[in-house]
Amino acid sequence: MMPVNDEGSPALLDVRDGTALITLSGPARNALDEAMVAAISAAFDAAEADESVRCVVLTGAGPAFCSGAVLSTLIDSAEGRFDDVVAVYEGFLRVRRSPLPTIAAVNGPAVGAGLNLALACDVRVASTQALFESRFPVLRLHPGGGHTWLLTRAIGRQRATMMSLFGEVLDAEVALGAGLVAAVHSPETLLEEAMTLARRVEDLERDFVENLTSTLRAAEESPDHEGVLALETQRQRWSTTRPAFLSATRALQARIAGRAGAAR
Repeated sequence: MMPVNDEGSPALLDVRDGTALITLSGPARNALDEAMVAAISAAFDAAEADESVRCVVLTGAGPAFCSGAVLSTLIDSAEGRFDDVVAVYEGFLRVRRSPLPTIAAVNGPAVGAGLNLALACDVRVASTQALFESRFPVLRLHPGGGHTWLLTRAIGRQRATMMSLFGEVLDAEVALGAGLVAAVHSPETLLEEAMTLARRVEDLERDFVENLTSTLRAAEESPDHEGVLALETQRQRWSTTRPAFLSATRALQARIAGRAGAAR
């Protein structure tokens, strides 16, 4: 495993006020190669091991967020080395497996597997310079790594078909309208806005954050309302047993009582 922030590491980790900032800083516009995949995995391992961390922000250095798989890897697959393509999947699957909530701060183009990387995050915010491109039809390459599953759930089947089959490229404002991103910011303010969003959960307990993140993902993936209802009931019951619940609820009760008294 690549050491975190080792000299030349293409993914750098910086923990600030309960938020882990992971910055892709590799060659070829932050492409997903073996070194980048290993560095992303190492950065997430370190972030999750830090008990102070409540949220992860993922962004890119330079003009791109992530340009996808290295083209030579794709070319080699034509000669039977497809396992190297599957290995690229780990770059974004590792993000999706994280128990922590993740925010993609998409600073530039997110292309192919780089789009998968953004889609693997729970929330996406974009710079006005961001572009979102499937690119698979340009290469005559069928999407992989769960691309169609992720994209369809993010923007619906019709728009996903427009991107993955008809080659539609979304700029930041169109992506906002399509629901692919939650907000658009200037390039100068993107990272701070993403970090500010992440800090909204810094005072919440780590296990509460992880459980609610897990439930939200399960709700998206399950077609069964009753199953999610049972999961929510179990976890809501769990949350009522915690001192933080009673403290926060009694504080709110006191504020309401204070407002009511002042209104008399």
